[in-house]
Amino acid sequence: MSAAIASLVSYGSDSDSENESESNTSVEKVNPVDPDATAHLKPLQSENSMSLAVLNSAPEVAVKEAVETGIHLDPALKEVTYNPTYETMFAPEFGPTNPFKSQQMAAPRNMLSGYAEPAHVNDFMFEQQRRTFSSYGYALDPSVDTHESSSNTYIGAVEEAEKHKGLTVFESGLKKSQKRKKVKGGDAGEIDNYLGPWAKYADEKDVAKPTEDEQKELDEITAKRQKKGRNEEDAPSEEKTILHVKDMYDYQGRSYLHVPQDVGINLRSADTPDKCYLPKKQIHVWSGHTKGVSAIRLFPNSGHLLLSCSMDCKIKLWEVYGERRCLRTFIGHSKAVRDICFNNTGTQFLSAAYDRYIKLWDSETGQCISHFTNRKVPYCVKFNPDEDKQNLLVAGMSDKKIVQWDIRTGEVVQEYDRHLGAVNTITFVDENRRFVSTSDDKSLRVWEWDIPVDFKYIAEPSMHSMPAVTLSPNGKWLACQSMDNQILIFGAQNRFRLNKKKVFKGHMVAGYACQVDFSPDMSYVVSGDADGKLNIWDWKTTKLYHRIKAHDKVCISALWHPHETSKVITCGWDGQIKLWD
Repeated sequence: MSAAIASLVSYGSDSDSENESESNTSVEKVNPVDPDATAHLKPLQSENSMSLAVLNSAPEVAVKEAVETGIHLDPALKEVTYNPTYETMFAPEFGPTNPFKSQQMAAPRNMLSGYAEPAHVNDFMFEQQRRTFSSYGYALDPSVDTHESSSNTYIGAVEEAEKHKGLTVFESGLKKSQKRKKVKGGDAGEIDNYLGPWAKYADEKDVAKPTEDEQKELDEITAKRQKKGRNEEDAPSEEKTILHVKDMYDYQGRSYLHVPQDVGINLRSADTPDKCYLPKKQIHVWSGHTKGVSAIRLFPNSGHLLLSCSMDCKIKLWEVYGERRCLRTFIGHSKAVRDICFNNTGTQFLSAAYDRYIKLWDSETGQCISHFTNRKVPYCVKFNPDEDKQNLLVAGMSDKKIVQWDIRTGEVVQEYDRHLGAVNTITFVDENRRFVSTSDDKSLRVWEWDIPVDFKYIAEPSMHSMPAVTLSPNGKWLACQSMDNQILIFGAQNRFRLNKKKVFKGHMVAGYACQVDFSPDMSYVVSGDADGKLNIWDWKTTKLYHRIKAHDKVCISALWHPHETSKVITCGWDGQIKLWD
């Protein structure tokens, strides 16, 4: 019996296995499937079989248990299947610390120089404190509560802050709290003879209308005064000159106008200029003017002489090389001299003054050759630079006109009357066929020579007045000192477009016509400012490279010597002219 049961069991198992094998073969025949597709249906196989890595195409996932057991969360992971803690997410990466990092480098930083704390500062307050620091050397410390009044409230020159009582550049005089309070009804008795807001003072008298006889006397007196004043104005001041050197001519009969040959550089060369460098120190001071210097001009081509005009009504000629003496003083204006200009050879020069006269002088003898006036104040004066037009001059006047004179006849030959304000500058461009003028009307106009209608008019609502303009050495650019504390660059050829990529900032000139200049190789731009500083910018990057405290008052002009690599001449309202190298 047992044998029979055993045979039945074995038969069943054999038949099952056969059926299973037949079914498998039939499935294989009917549906041939890739083994990888059905691998997930089968139980995990041994090490010899297919590995899990082949089947798992999903990205690596962090497991919560792994993190909780102390395993570090790899920053390279793309997906996290749970919400890790803040400490886990921002835990430092594993690895040794850098032993060569300084304490400053290891500290947390959000900018190159360190960690800047976010703070909200009003734009006006920031600009106010920046300008105050630039002018006075102190500013409010933003990290200190401003209500606490003490020396710790300021940074920089704390002594100056206490001296000025913390005044900013926008404030002057007493603060509001110190001003006299308005007189109210109860305090009226404190003021002598004050009866009330609508009453007269106790000793105030009514002015009676003069009688007929008194009116006649008054009319005679006023007429005499006007006539006397008119005579004084009509008569130009007497001209004279003072020679300050012993001998006017050397042993060869040459005057000081002769270009020296022993200064170590070729003053006549017009080749490509050498690479220029920043001036560092003051090497000479020309002092002789008793009031502020208005303008300085170098002798044409060579630059071996320097001409200066001043508010003391005098014009002086100085040596740039050698002993740097004062050679001659020209006296002939009764009021401050505003502008000067050499002719092409340097033998003559023009001067324009507030006495309403333009005078033509001989540079060598000091003689005043002629004078011109149209009863208006000339703000700028220029010779026509063309060799065949050296007898013509143009002047920008206070009555909005540009007037052209012929120095041979002394007559006005042309008037350019299109500006709406006093004309500040005249600059010749385009091989002297055209000239550019700027005015108090905040516009820039371009004129063809001898045609009294401007062919180009540049005026934008954002533009400010530009009282100082300089042409670049290569003749391609005009540098204009704008009254919004920046130097604007206009193209000097064809379209006269504003170059928006070249704007030079960082100085304060509002209210002053500080003259701009270029280095001979066009690598630097120099300008004075209202604080008496000499500012030097890089031409390519427009970065402010260097700043020197040049004068005690306004530094009104800066000239880069055309034949020197690092010599700059500045003049200021302190009456001094300085040479920097």
